[in-house]
Amino acid sequence: MSTKETALSIFALGGINEIGKNMYVVQYEEDIIVIDCGGKFPDETLLGIDLIIPDITYLEENRDKIRGMIITHGHEDHTGGIPYIMKKLDIPIYATHFTLGLIELKLEDHKLLRDTKLTTIDSETTLQLGSMEVSFFKVSHSIPDCLGIVFKTPEGTVVHTGDFKFDLTPANNERPDLHRMAEIGKEGVLVLISESTNAERKGLSPSEKMVSSHMEEAFLRAQGKVVVSTFASNVSRVQQVVDAAKKTNRRLALLGRSMVNVVQVAMERGYLDIPDWMLIEAREVEQMPPEKVAILCTGSQGEPNAALARLSTGNFRDVSLYPDDMVVFAASPIPGNERDVSKIIDNLYKLGVDVIYGSGSSTGMHVSGHGYQEDLKFMLTLMKPTYFIPIHGEYRMLHHHGLLAQSIGVERENIFIIKNGDVVDVVNSIARQTRSIPSGDIFVDGMGQGDMGSVMLRDRKVLSEEGMLVIVITLSKYDRRILSGPDTITRGFSFDQNADQLMRQVNKLVTKTVTELQEENVRKWNVMKQSIKKSVGQHIFSQTRRKPMILPIIIEI
Repeated sequence: MSTKETALSIFALGGINEIGKNMYVVQYEEDIIVIDCGGKFPDETLLGIDLIIPDITYLEENRDKIRGMIITHGHEDHTGGIPYIMKKLDIPIYATHFTLGLIELKLEDHKLLRDTKLTTIDSETTLQLGSMEVSFFKVSHSIPDCLGIVFKTPEGTVVHTGDFKFDLTPANNERPDLHRMAEIGKEGVLVLISESTNAERKGLSPSEKMVSSHMEEAFLRAQGKVVVSTFASNVSRVQQVVDAAKKTNRRLALLGRSMVNVVQVAMERGYLDIPDWMLIEAREVEQMPPEKVAILCTGSQGEPNAALARLSTGNFRDVSLYPDDMVVFAASPIPGNERDVSKIIDNLYKLGVDVIYGSGSSTGMHVSGHGYQEDLKFMLTLMKPTYFIPIHGEYRMLHHHGLLAQSIGVERENIFIIKNGDVVDVVNSIARQTRSIPSGDIFVDGMGQGDMGSVMLRDRKVLSEEGMLVIVITLSKYDRRILSGPDTITRGFSFDQNADQLMRQVNKLVTKTVTELQEENVRKWNVMKQSIKKSVGQHIFSQTRRKPMILPIIIEI
């Protein structure tokens, strides 16, 4: 199918077969709308990488067709990539009041706020973006101001659910708009795009309100300080901690930059109610009776530089933990973070503190913001789509979500379990998946970003595992004679007591290699360096079975 024949196209640049960096695209002919712009934190194999964002090659090539970017809610996996993408694409952003507050913080950090067009939307907003009419509906999630999106196109209606659960008694009173969802389904939905995070979990997702009583009970039981670690963006959970602190007459300190920032935005925009007397600075904690102090901090996912990790090792400058203190994990580990979280829990137990951790169902301190199987089936039943695209999950989650769709009547051939970059094209209301566009990961390292996936990451892996040899040699500019060296410097390359002998062998080998190249009248530096690396590498491997990075430095004088 050629692009010219395509009327409506739907695809993901991130968020499929993975948890994180969500970015989806709905395109009708010459009009493109981008949904979300997330980031994903790297695992331990991506040495030195700070963040992973979607590859936007397709969007850069079609920048004149982009009518806007709509953000469904303020979580990092839906907003984390915005400042990096906006450096390449100057497009308007549409988001709710609270979500825009979080986005503005990111843009301000990157000095992009003044140049970015931001528009506030809500569930009553209707936008005309090119040939598509866009409207919204309220959904419940673990952060305020979450929306699902309705795209009315000449081909038919496309619905993106955003992240959701059906919580009829939410702690923040932001109930899902069931009547609006039913109306959308009654009018007819051609394609439903729906999140799949908890598609493997049976039943209905519990209400956020169940956490309140458990949190209050823990505060009443604690003899010393109470430290609660949760996602900063879970404002409902933060409010529950505030309420528990208020009922037990405790002052509250905020630890961690993201916690401070999110709480500030939530308070300024009316989503969080904290009494004026309650908040204290971190430096004031040790000056107060421990039974009168509560702490909200970041680090529930085991992040090594977050506040909780530093508290667990006694490396937080202003606050220390003691045996009578209590630490509450009010969040479940994201898959892949379990080992880092376990390490922090072990460190906390070594300090003698009381630790409440584990699944939300066992501790009562956490409920998921993502719908279980019955929530997902309810959404499918309300929308009654002709075609279904499960998103936001690893492959097994998408597969299970597809089975749920079949169970409520969606035809098997109308369910598209795709990969990032796979395009579902709709022509004359018939959907097919026959083509793909460029997609992948872009790595952010410090302030830089790009395709660092091959050479750089390989070099970092070698350095971390095998170490490095630097070989310095000085040559005459006129006749190429060796004037000084070779001198070999090692870093992170461990070997036995025969080290000195091995280095002498290496230096002799370098001298021999350079002399042979001179006799062959080879004068190109890159050839000399490659020859030194090859000969030294082979010798070291034969002697040590190690493959360190070898860095020859040739100086001409």
